[in-house]
Amino acid sequence: MTNDMTTGNPVKLIIYFMIPTCLGNIFQQFYNLADSIVAGRFIGVNALAAIGSTSSLIFLVIGWLNGLTSGFSILVAQHFGAKKYDRMRHYIAMSIFLCILFVVVMTAALEYFNYPILRLMNAPEEIIGDVGAYMAVIYAGLAVTAAYNALAAVLRALGDGKSPLYFLIISGVLNVVLDVVFIVYFHMGVVGCGYATVIAQAVSALLCLIYIIRKFDILRLSRQDFSPDLRAVGQLLGMGIPMGLQFSITAVGTIIVQGAVNAFGAVYIAGFSAAGKIQSMVSTIFVSFGATIATYVGQNRGAGNIERVHQGVKVTQILVLVWSAVMIIVIHFTGPYLVRIFVDGSQTDVLNASMVYFKTVAWCYPFLGSIFLYRNALQGLGYGLVPMLGGVFELAARFAVVAAVVRPFGYVGVCFADPAAWLAALVPIVPYYFYRMRKYRPRPVQH
Repeated sequence: MTNDMTTGNPVKLIIYFMIPTCLGNIFQQFYNLADSIVAGRFIGVNALAAIGSTSSLIFLVIGWLNGLTSGFSILVAQHFGAKKYDRMRHYIAMSIFLCILFVVVMTAALEYFNYPILRLMNAPEEIIGDVGAYMAVIYAGLAVTAAYNALAAVLRALGDGKSPLYFLIISGVLNVVLDVVFIVYFHMGVVGCGYATVIAQAVSALLCLIYIIRKFDILRLSRQDFSPDLRAVGQLLGMGIPMGLQFSITAVGTIIVQGAVNAFGAVYIAGFSAAGKIQSMVSTIFVSFGATIATYVGQNRGAGNIERVHQGVKVTQILVLVWSAVMIIVIHFTGPYLVRIFVDGSQTDVLNASMVYFKTVAWCYPFLGSIFLYRNALQGLGYGLVPMLGGVFELAARFAVVAAVVRPFGYVGVCFADPAAWLAALVPIVPYYFYRMRKYRPRPVQH
């Protein structure tokens, strides 16, 4: 059931692991994507704008949980690579305690501050009611979202990228069915999309848990594994919090950009949202390479195989550049047709807003892909601070562009925020990666 990435051809291992991870990421994104398609087609532009305007906020919340659990799983991967299974199980047990604590606090705080947050984001009055109702349901389901992310992260740390994919396929199909049922037949409006998403995520988390219990003896936890251990908790937080903050800092930047877009009205929100949904599918490959390299580097760092780390990163960089070139060409020739998945072809203003965004950002896809590569490589090695600093650079760049460029250039100026952020994020992480690889002295995995 596990996949030891410390031996074998790095190219085959990375591609073999990346493909199911990518498909899993696609189906995980499919939740919000399906919500947008069904809402845009069956309710209207305002409904598409309502769900689209939540993308950056959902990225903030879910990104924090995803980063947190991914950080925890780095230690799991390292100890799996070092064949220290007792300690690996203890880290898993301590991470369960931490996930429960974070979810309880986040759910309570976000439900309380739901509408104040939306008003800070300049949510238009004509959609704020729908947005608030949708987000309230999403917040209520954070427990199942965290459960799936944590369980899937553990499986991936052990090299199993296929099982989480299968569960997401099932829940992704369920989400589409429930979207249609709740909106078309029960006339629940935008809030029906929220219920569909939470129910589908709960199913994926439950299936993942049942699978682990039945198939993975190596992950069976005992009472001893749950013995309080402040040192282990500190190590988990030392990896999880920087990764969570990295996602969150990036998300804050996207919220700033979304707030600037919101000021232009529902048409631009819908166009920006549709383009963002398509681009999220493009960047799924980058995210998957990042998740793959984190597991690959984590296991090989635990085994002390630093030369294999270098080989894996080099191969992945080539793959990132190839995918970027292909997507630049695809977006250039098919962008207008892809946007029509979300809106009718008669919505020319929405289509134009989407294409303005694509023309502004697509040339920077190689930089976006490199962010995920080098950031996750550093995290797999056990360095979380500088990748988080890359997120700070992203935030600063987005804020600077919105503050300085939007007024003279309008919506086009908003679109420039993403390329600026991607270039800025590379400034600290790429030089630091090569510095660490030149100076690296293997540190033993802590007991």
